[in-house]
Amino acid sequence: MPATDFQESSSSPSSFGFSILSRRRDQVHSMESTHEATSQEIELEAFQRQVAERFQDLAAADSHELLSIPWIRKLLDTFLCCQEEFKVIVMNNKSKLSRPPMERHISDFFERSVKALDVCNAIRDGIEQIRQWQKQLEIVLCALGNQRSIGEGQFRRAKKALVDLAIAMLDEKDSNTTLAHRNRSFGRHSAQKEQRSFGHFRSLSWSVSRSWSAARQLQAISSNLVAPRGNEIMSTNGLNVAVFTMNYVLLFVMWALVAAIPCQDRGLQTHFSVTRQCLWAAPILSLHERILEEAKKRDRRNSCGLLKEIYDIEKCARHMNELTDSIHFPLTDEKEREVKQRVEEVRRVYEAIRDGLDPLERQVREVFHRIVRSRTDGLDSISRANSHD
Repeated sequence: MPATDFQESSSSPSSFGFSILSRRRDQVHSMESTHEATSQEIELEAFQRQVAERFQDLAAADSHELLSIPWIRKLLDTFLCCQEEFKVIVMNNKSKLSRPPMERHISDFFERSVKALDVCNAIRDGIEQIRQWQKQLEIVLCALGNQRSIGEGQFRRAKKALVDLAIAMLDEKDSNTTLAHRNRSFGRHSAQKEQRSFGHFRSLSWSVSRSWSAARQLQAISSNLVAPRGNEIMSTNGLNVAVFTMNYVLLFVMWALVAAIPCQDRGLQTHFSVTRQCLWAAPILSLHERILEEAKKRDRRNSCGLLKEIYDIEKCARHMNELTDSIHFPLTDEKEREVKQRVEEVRRVYEAIRDGLDPLERQVREVFHRIVRSRTDGLDSISRANSHD
């Protein structure tokens, strides 16, 4: 959807929550509490606009940027900013959030936040998986890069690394199927597979249980997530709109992470249902649709993650494999040039992953800790406000 569509949606006077908040503000102009009510409603409207603007910016990404490491980092940055702004709303309205019906709404949000922590753990495991694949690309570069003359020994070493990479990525794809107990590639039994470096990593470091499912966790986060009705918005002065918005931001960000990064039982079937009158609905629904379209592409359908860099790994490894299969010694000048071109392709992918994974992992860790802190601070402040009533 073009950016102009987002702008039209955002400026529409019938926008969900925004117009009701505005009408509510008009109704209280003659009341003594006008200043307090107006400042609260301005704060809530500003939050809706800021969420919308940030997701409009994310949705403006072209097809080459979408689902890349820089785009995922931008998505996480958006989440952290929204979380911080929402935390301010919670602190400024703690006395109202400690009373029904807002007490239930904010409690549900904090419970969803806890469920998101497992997703963060699984995503960090997935990042470590990609890091293992990166090591195989490094072996290819060491074997074939910066060599005055390339011999059969270097090609054998590169070929072995490419085979190991293919097996590791295939194992990750298999872990997302219902055939988890079948024998793996080359007829090796799964118990033997566990002794390989990649299987060994998984068995030692997997931080969520073997029965854990990303698809089920997303379903739990989205469960009973329903937009508030007009009379509910009026009765809470729009506070439930802010909580609903943050719930939806949390759901979308966790869903996009699961779509992009390898993790157990990846599933993208989570239903996104929200009226387009929400200020932020158009860009989020557009991104949801674009990511699903990416997942349906023939060469992405069975991928272990939609991250652009994973696709680049698969593509450059396939090109390299095709090349090594056609090599005969001694190399002709033409073949040697082709080898150097393919090695440069591997180098670009390797460097993009090397430079991007560490900051991405730090951001996922920051999201985890920020969720924990925000939940703890929010519950504490609401509890204190309750005890003073």
